[in-house]
Order: sequence, then C-alpha cells, then structure tokens
Amino acid sequence: MSLNAAEEDSAQEIHLPADIDWKMLDKSKFFFLGAALFSGVSATLYPVVVLKTRQQISQTQVSSVKTAVSIVQHEGIRGLYRGFGTSLMGTIPARALYMTALEVTKSNVGIATVQLGFPEPTAAAIANAAAGLSAAMAAQLVWTPVDVVSQRLMVQGGHNFNSSSCKYRGGIDAFQKILKSDGLRGLYRGFGMSILTYAPSNAVWWASYSVTQRLVWGGFSCYFRRKDNYCKDESCTSNGNGYSFRPDTKTVVAVQGLSAAMAGGISALITMPLDTIKTRLQVLDGDDNGRRPPTIGQTVRNLVREGGWAACYRGLGPRWASMSMSATTMITTYELLKRLSTKNQEHLT
Repeated sequence: MSLNAAEEDSAQEIHLPADIDWKMLDKSKFFFLGAALFSGVSATLYPVVVLKTRQQISQTQVSSVKTAVSIVQHEGIRGLYRGFGTSLMGTIPARALYMTALEVTKSNVGIATVQLGFPEPTAAAIANAAAGLSAAMAAQLVWTPVDVVSQRLMVQGGHNFNSSSCKYRGGIDAFQKILKSDGLRGLYRGFGMSILTYAPSNAVWWASYSVTQRLVWGGFSCYFRRKDNYCKDESCTSNGNGYSFRPDTKTVVAVQGLSAAMAGGISALITMPLDTIKTRLQVLDGDDNGRRPPTIGQTVRNLVREGGWAACYRGLGPRWASMSMSATTMITTYELLKRLSTKNQEHLT
C-alpha cells in the first residue's frame, strides 16, 4: 500500500509492502507456524509474567529485582517457570482462536468502514480496535481456565502473600482439584474481569498500534524530506514532484516493533488496575468470606487497605516491560508469520 506519511500536500510518499488479509493466507501453514513461533515467544517472556503475578498477589510493595532474587534463592530458576507447561498447552488453542477472530474481524470491519466513507487512517484504527476486542473475547474462552491454573502454580511457594492453601503437583492436579472443589465456575473464576481487562486492553493496543505506526512513519517521512542528499539509493526515487521512498524489510520490521512497544506501554498503563483485580480474583481464596471466592468489591477494598490506590499498580513495571516486549516480539513475529503463510508470494510486493 502507499502511505502518505506527511501532510496531504507533501510530495513525499512511503510505499509499504501490500497488506496481507485473511483470504490470502494458507490456513494450515498459518496455524502450524503460529503455534511454533508463539510458543517460543511465550517461553522467552514467561519469567516476567511470573514476577508480575507475584507482585500483584503480594500484600506489601516489593520491587521486581527483590522478587526475582527471592524466587531464584528459594526456588531456583525453575521457580521463574512455574506453570509454564500448563500455560504453553493453553497458548496454542487460545492463539488459534485469537488469530482467527483478529484477521476475520479486521478484514470485514476494515472493508465496511471504508465503504461507509471513513478516511483510511480512521478506518484502520476502528478495524484494529474491533479486531483486538473480538480476538480477546474469543481467546478468553480457552485462556481463562489456563490462566487460573497457571497462576495458581506461579504463586505456589512464594512469600509475602496468602494464596490458596491447596498445594498442587502440577497442571493436571491443579485442574482436577479446582474442578472438584469449585466446579466449572472455579476454572472460570474472574472470567468477567478477564473480559473487562483483555478486551479493552487489546482494543486499546491495536488502535494505538495503528496510530503510533502512522506517527512513526510520519516522522520517518519528515526526516528524509529534510535530508537533501538522503535519496541516493534505489529505495528512494524521485516521482517528479518529490521523493518516493520504498523501505526495505529491516526498516519495516523496526518501525513495526517500535510502534508495538509504544502501544504496549499505553495499554499496560491504562488497564493495570483491572489486571491486578483479575489476578487476585483468580488466585486468592476468600478467607474473610467463608472460603467463598472474593468479590470484586472485596478485592478492591483489600487492595486500598493494603496500600491505597497505588496498590492497584503493583507489578506495573514487569507488566509494562512484559507488554512492551511481548507486543514487539508478537507483532514482528505475527507479520513474519503472515508473510510466510501467504499463498501467493507475488502479493508481498
């Protein structure tokens, strides 16, 4: 596509690789490669998720470094990967649902918004927000039970908080014990808060990503417009009135990664309190409530009593880092996945 990254009256244009929509993908290759690539991403970022979860459950403010040191000292490196097997097993079907809902929604909403007369930047932001919203809701059908089990395993053996008194030998044992004690509702504890957390978080992220990517390309355009001798290689040519720039793959990936990191930071900051409440609902037992699951109101009151409203932002550092790094690796991996899974490689030029 051609992205006019500067003002409309500018003669500089940035020509990006063609968009790859749902109809252009080889679905079997898309899901197979996606499972492999995103499993690797999950393994890399998992320790940060463990740190974030431990901090959210802690009744006192503890730094990320101290939390990490404590885990390694008392539990070894394996402590940073508690519950990873369960999380990985759930990641594959959850990601499949996520990617399907994302691409189908983005394609259909994108076409509809353009037909309704929305400008291209607005249509892209709306389509991305709607896609992120629907993808998150679809994935939570699988991810919430996996989240409940993996988070119980993450915090087991930790200090400075009171989690479930039940001890688990692994993911299957945790699944069976939760199902036996609380039924199916136990596995879907915090499902409503998960939707309220991840749906807006994904909508904000994808909309922010669309906007930030356009802003970054706009800055890129301003940069080479001011450099009289910038367009000396074959990627930048004169179009008669100005310059037409065709970035290489490395430049495209770099811009996508930077835009994703910026969007991840924005999303983390906005939705952090919701994520803290969700995590506590899924992990803590209601000791003040006759062992019944705590309510949202009780969870908020406990947080405020422990450390004021700032307690809702415990684990913000790890979550900010996790979402930014995850967003960067996810979007670059995702774009690579789509390019590798395209039926006809001629569409990529």
